[in-house]
Amino acid sequence: MENTTDGTWESLPVQLNNNILETLRELKFTHMTPVQAACIPLFMGNKDVAAEAVTGSGKTLAFVIPVLEFLLKREEKLKKMQVGALVVTPTRELAAQISEVIGHFLQKFPQFTQMLMIGGNNPMEDVEKFKGSGANIVVATPGRLEDMFRRKGDGVDLAASVKSLDVLVLDEADRLLDMGFENSLNAILSFLPKQRRTGLFSATQTQELEKLVRAGLRNPVRIVVKEKGAAADGAARRTPSRLCNYYTVCRAEDKFNQLVAFLRQHKHQKQLVFFSTCACVEYFGRALETLVKKVPVHCIHGKMKDKRNKVFADFRAVKSGILVCTDVMARGIDIPDVNWVLQYDPPSSASAFVHRCGRTARIGNRGNALVFLLPMEESYVNFLSINQKCPLQKMPAVSDVVDVMPKVKALAQADRAVFEKGMKAFVSYVQAYAKHECSLIFRVKDLDFPSLARGFALLRLPKMPELRGKSFPDFQPAALDTDTIRFKDKQREKLRQKTLAELKLRRLDGDETKAKKSTSNQAWSKQKAKKDRRKLKAAKRKRAQGSDDERDMEELLKDTRLLKKLKKGQIREDDFERQLTGGAEH
Repeated sequence: MENTTDGTWESLPVQLNNNILETLRELKFTHMTPVQAACIPLFMGNKDVAAEAVTGSGKTLAFVIPVLEFLLKREEKLKKMQVGALVVTPTRELAAQISEVIGHFLQKFPQFTQMLMIGGNNPMEDVEKFKGSGANIVVATPGRLEDMFRRKGDGVDLAASVKSLDVLVLDEADRLLDMGFENSLNAILSFLPKQRRTGLFSATQTQELEKLVRAGLRNPVRIVVKEKGAAADGAARRTPSRLCNYYTVCRAEDKFNQLVAFLRQHKHQKQLVFFSTCACVEYFGRALETLVKKVPVHCIHGKMKDKRNKVFADFRAVKSGILVCTDVMARGIDIPDVNWVLQYDPPSSASAFVHRCGRTARIGNRGNALVFLLPMEESYVNFLSINQKCPLQKMPAVSDVVDVMPKVKALAQADRAVFEKGMKAFVSYVQAYAKHECSLIFRVKDLDFPSLARGFALLRLPKMPELRGKSFPDFQPAALDTDTIRFKDKQREKLRQKTLAELKLRRLDGDETKAKKSTSNQAWSKQKAKKDRRKLKAAKRKRAQGSDDERDMEELLKDTRLLKKLKKGQIREDDFERQLTGGAEH
């Protein structure tokens, strides 16, 4: 369904509640977007809908308004503990954002309550809150919601509360499946009544999504809202029409210098910087905090725990600043007034490229995106234009570039924590590069490792399989023994010195263990996978013993299922490692 004009809310063929119209005016949403104009009448007309629309097209209001109208129709029958509407979405940031939008409307509907069920909070707090006040609208991530359904023994019967559910919304449904929530979704659907309205919203359609449509929707109306580009052939664009999409080409060793120069020149704007892995976010985010003065620098990635929700809220509130992130921020997230989306590393999939760009130029606003490419990656531009209907134009070289690498090296020499983050970031980057879906363009064997190492400001090259047996005369390691670099954190340094002393004694006694030898020769990624498995087992033991520290059950439930599959031989070791670390987010 194509819709090139936006109408007023009053022009809908269905009448909206006056309080809803007043809230829309207060939020300055004076006109509908095409996806809203297409979905709202059908959804309110008791149709199941499967809607596909480009990122930033206004899908949230396309289901929030019908949800409220459904609840108003049965207001007198809806009791405190009854859940009338359920919204399921893949990430806690997106769930919090949807909950915030609903909260604006509920200010005029105090008779309704809502509750947010996401990872990062103690599940027992959610249990107690629901037992105390219930909720008519629940916004949740799949892992936490599935866990809540199974907590009948804790005195909360969510399954009974959803027996009269009116409407289910699956937002960013394609991403729900990408992140491995299929089993959780099937479990959740088994608790819900068949007589309900269901809305499925996504930016792309996949075969897996089609299975979910067949399983969860009854005779759905399919809605496809596309944007037209300026091309003469009228080819549909996959990105917002008011987005200016650029690329620049530079050597690996110059890339970070160019990024810093760009960020310094756009200090008063709001910018997202995407890296391919969690370790890269940790390392380069720390460097940017030092190098880009008088600008708030926030970091967020999928492995963060308690801080993640606060970081997201803080960055949304600032007028200007930098958010260094992984693809956890690529889908559905609405951050106000983002001026630039910078893709320091191209993502592992072309569809993720489109979603990253969609964090700017939202709801008709203008925005800019820039991707940094290595010389050998320039053919990616043609690939995106053909495969993703995403044309890019070349940006002139960034001006006033200075070499900041000596300062980054100085950070590493002054604090072992920074040195170790740099080594891990380099390893994780190479691993993510090897898993890129465009393997004909992004080839690990073609990487210039000395140039790449200089671009990471490494003091020496790490031990890793990709470098084994190779010599790199073009890379000059720092003239110091990296073992002498100390942690700034005195407790960490004290522990390190104690460990070094114990190892020295073992060597003197000739009793250094085989395990220690094998671990030291293992790639960092393998050591990390084993460490993750140990942490997973420890977390399971704590939970069995009734521990109160039950944070991030979403990740724990997902990882437990992965470990079972590994033990049964249903997945390979490399598949386990990839899924445990969140794909490219190491």
